[in-house]
Amino acid sequence: QLSMFGSRAEAVKYPAQFCASGLNLYFPITSNVPVLSRHASFFPQGFPMESVLVKVVSFIAVIVVGYLLKRVGFFRSEDFRLIAGLVLKVTLPCAIISNFTRIDVDAALFVLVLLGLGCNLVTVAAGWLASKRGDSAEQAFNIINFSGYNVGCFALPFLQSFVSPMGVVAACIWDTGNSIMCTGATYSIAAAVAGKNEGGGARLFFRRMFASVPMDVYVAMTILAFLGWKLPPQVLGFTDMVGAANPFLAMLMIGIGFELKLAPGSGLHIAKTLFCRYLIAAALAFLFYNYLPFDQEVRKVLAILAFAPLSAVCTIYTALCLNDPGRVALSCTLNSLSIVCSVTFMTVLVVWL
Repeated sequence: QLSMFGSRAEAVKYPAQFCASGLNLYFPITSNVPVLSRHASFFPQGFPMESVLVKVVSFIAVIVVGYLLKRVGFFRSEDFRLIAGLVLKVTLPCAIISNFTRIDVDAALFVLVLLGLGCNLVTVAAGWLASKRGDSAEQAFNIINFSGYNVGCFALPFLQSFVSPMGVVAACIWDTGNSIMCTGATYSIAAAVAGKNEGGGARLFFRRMFASVPMDVYVAMTILAFLGWKLPPQVLGFTDMVGAANPFLAMLMIGIGFELKLAPGSGLHIAKTLFCRYLIAAALAFLFYNYLPFDQEVRKVLAILAFAPLSAVCTIYTALCLNDPGRVALSCTLNSLSIVCSVTFMTVLVVWL
């Protein structure tokens, strides 16, 4: 079935056309879509432009299926951890390896690490300013839940289906800076604001950061890229097959973890948080796309990343920092609603940029 792509390399380039089970799936749209054709320059030559919306709908359908299967009892809430572990420790690292190995990484791209850090610092500052008149618990909550980007489990599987390996690698490098904040720095800031002292210092921070398998793979593949070393084809054959499952499993995981727990009077807080978050995202996307000195595809990827949903660890760190069930439930709801918002905004950017 690879013949429909012309070559195996092209098939690997667009792994969303493969199902997690290993069966090759292709989503053609036979009707002509003139609106989309005007924006075909976003995609590499030969990309099946007419299938873009079908792929997005397919992602949403998998999320819905995961949620419905949990509601009918096929999955339990505890299964979220199992599938999340599979995504973060197996399929996502394989997808990263496959994409890093297929390109020569430009050293200039490593500036994106600082951009990933900077985006988080901007949202941390916004969270603090939004609750400046509140108590320390509210400030800590906003610092955690205004910031962080879910790249590994959402944005990267999403982008993996629409951009070339260069775009995926740019997202991975940007996520390195994002991960530094998400895996400890943001929590440390919030804990200090809340007056919580856990000790551990830099040692605890680095232990948290490098406990993340994707982060370890980012670092390892970056070192290999600097050295100019390539992994053998036998390894790539395995990582291609496993990495192709990443979009499906990541979306299924999001569906299983989707929860809405709206407490009375929390609607305004949720609306304010999401409005601020995506207003900042729009400003960052505008700056990234129009003013950064990178190739067009990299700038578009960065603009899309600005609209990634809240990091999955926000709820975890809210619980650790505040130990308040009401705020934990609010964080969980914010996280789930951010996924709905991000699907919408990221789809619009994929189609129209």
